[in-house]
Amino acid sequence: MRDPRLIAEVNDHPYPLLFATVSGAHLYGFPSADSDYDLRGAHLLPLDRLVGLAAGEETVSVSHVRGGAELDLVTHEARKFLGLLLRNNGYVLEQLYSPLVVHTTSWHQELKQVARGCVTRRCVRHYAGFAASQWRLFEGEQPRRAKPLLYVLRVLLTGIRLMKTGRVNASLPECNEEIGLPYVGELIARKTSGPEQSVLADADADFFRAEYLRLHQMLIDASERSRLPDEPSDATRAALHDLLVRIRLGTQAIAA
Repeated sequence: MRDPRLIAEVNDHPYPLLFATVSGAHLYGFPSADSDYDLRGAHLLPLDRLVGLAAGEETVSVSHVRGGAELDLVTHEARKFLGLLLRNNGYVLEQLYSPLVVHTTSWHQELKQVARGCVTRRCVRHYAGFAASQWRLFEGEQPRRAKPLLYVLRVLLTGIRLMKTGRVNASLPECNEEIGLPYVGELIARKTSGPEQSVLADADADFFRAEYLRLHQMLIDASERSRLPDEPSDATRAALHDLLVRIRLGTQAIAA
């Protein structure tokens, strides 16, 4: 994405970035006119912050308004980011493979290749657990709105697609092309039309409770039939280690 506000935010980051992409509603396919921009990525600490007494920031988090847009930037240090990839974490996989790229490097491109080995069957725990927590938020609301329900559906459909194909796609409209839920388009329209139109009736809530349970079971069934590996292989771990070492050495050589 070439939005100058996002580029300026990346340029102001205190550390070199491996990549920065857009997550949140823009990635999920249902941004409203006033949706904030969720920037996510990975940064590199200088060597003295890794080996000296003055430790560097493993996570950098900034939220403010730039050019009339609310921006939320969160990046993890490369070692932490790669560690999260090895823990069957769908959230960081979505950040890494987001097509909404604000900043990239050759290391980012190589990481996307190596990290395919981190797409595992146990990522189902992330998607099932996150869907359950979002569903509890939806049920606890009064009145109930379309937005949290869309987040529930997005998580479930992304997880189902991942288990079936091994491909990371966080866009609800694109994931729905295969499953064909007839109400997704209407829910997105409700969410983007304004607060009054986004409110759901009690009868709708009953219907979507049944849909949540049905789709959750589809996710579990897809994981049980999936041909994905259970965990990242030793070869993948070794490749990520080698990549991080080369990134460190290459960055230091450039700095020198």
